[in-house]
Amino acid sequence: MDHSGLADLKPRLVLTGITKRYPSVVANDDISLSVRPGEIHAVLGENGAGKSTLMKIIYGVTKPDAGTIMWNDQYETIAAPSQARRMGIGMVFQHFSLFETLTVWENIALALDEHVPTAQLAARITEVSEKYGLPIDPYRLVHSMSVGERQRVEIVRCLLQEPKLLIMDEPTSVLTPQAVLILFKTLRRLASEGCSILYISHKLDEIRSLCDTATVLRGGRVSGSAIPRNETNESLARLMIGGELAECHLTPREPKEVRLEVERLSLPTPDPFGTSLKDISLTVRSGEILGIAGVSGNGQKELMAALSGERLSTGSMIKLLGQPVGALDPAKRRTVGLTFVPEERLGRGAVPPMSLAYNALLTGARKGMVLNGLIHPSVMRTFSKTVIERFKVKCGGEQSVASSLSGGNLQKYIVGRETMLQPKMMIVAQPTWGVDVGAAQLIRQALIDLRDQGVALLVISEELDELFMISDRLCVLAAGRLSPSVKPAETSIEQIGTWMSGKFGEGENDASTPAASYLEAAHA
Repeated sequence: MDHSGLADLKPRLVLTGITKRYPSVVANDDISLSVRPGEIHAVLGENGAGKSTLMKIIYGVTKPDAGTIMWNDQYETIAAPSQARRMGIGMVFQHFSLFETLTVWENIALALDEHVPTAQLAARITEVSEKYGLPIDPYRLVHSMSVGERQRVEIVRCLLQEPKLLIMDEPTSVLTPQAVLILFKTLRRLASEGCSILYISHKLDEIRSLCDTATVLRGGRVSGSAIPRNETNESLARLMIGGELAECHLTPREPKEVRLEVERLSLPTPDPFGTSLKDISLTVRSGEILGIAGVSGNGQKELMAALSGERLSTGSMIKLLGQPVGALDPAKRRTVGLTFVPEERLGRGAVPPMSLAYNALLTGARKGMVLNGLIHPSVMRTFSKTVIERFKVKCGGEQSVASSLSGGNLQKYIVGRETMLQPKMMIVAQPTWGVDVGAAQLIRQALIDLRDQGVALLVISEELDELFMISDRLCVLAAGRLSPSVKPAETSIEQIGTWMSGKFGEGENDASTPAASYLEAAHA
């Protein structure tokens, strides 16, 4: 919708003086915000700036300590998500609210206020998911799904409810470039029909191409507002972080010896809804980053399990520093020199109710935290403090429990913990998923610094811009198959996007289109 036309419409949602305090932090401090019908309104800010708390207040998950909410000229107290949904408010969470032991259709049925027969609901799910380019099987069990596939369920669940206000928290982190464009068209169509959209993303190109207005939060307060299309990435970043955005520097260098070698790895998945690995071959050398792109659910989870040791393999299909490790579990592979960052922060990357210090102990016991069978708390705490300081983790200290951190800050801690364990080989899945632009650059530069120190890195990511920024070589995982590797300068984002749909082979690499053109297309 044209921004000048929005100014003439009465606001659908008006927040005034919203404040939410927790024992160790003021998450929202006197925030005021208004959203009009048909407006796509961005909420920007660093991790821990208060964005998610504010969205949960609108959706009825969290109650504010002060302030008012006006919905269609009526003051409202939104006591629960069920009330928000009846009012016409839908939300796609960054951290999912799904029951793992239930199917997709059962999870969606729980969010509907009316009973819909199973077959009818399953048909609607299939229809809506395919219409928006987010195909999901309504009868699939959620526990078997990857992070990306679970986010598709959240998006489709909201779209089924035909909301008047749609809150979207990092909705494109699981999509191919082509699917992002499809989603943008969908959101623009929803807006043209009068739906208001609150859009949280750390991808500044997305904000500038999609959103009509933006409110910027810093430290729990409104620090500014902007019309994104009139801004640059740099100016938006300055509003967010209060300073200049650091740049990543990947200096070309010649890699050295092979640290990880995978040869003709074929591994059937035990999950009936999983993806079997088919004839995977790759090498990663000392002093290089190999990036693996792909849409979630194409074998990333299975490849990560095989390489980390969660799933064992036979023979010498996987070698680490020249040693066959297929029969070694994760702990034994760590002794060889491997560290890894899983895509699931809570539960795999960190134990939610444990402190950050004890979460450091879980993977760093061999780094002096345990001697002669006894835990050395001072070493553990010092290590944890160093991670917090070096990676600028916003928290109450090393004794803060993992679940109390925002998603982005916990990610910074986990990546920092693994990089400080001085690995010889590091595998990272989704290093900056849900992380703000400043923190993302910090994490990417940390990975590049490890590479420059001679560490071999394998980075699995759905952020194509990220992979083009930090990778020496790129390949694509699709339907359990791995494409040939290619240098980023010799390909394009469009070509990689095509490979992500499974269309790759010899002679298909058309590098005639520059990587920047995808971002230009997003503005169309």
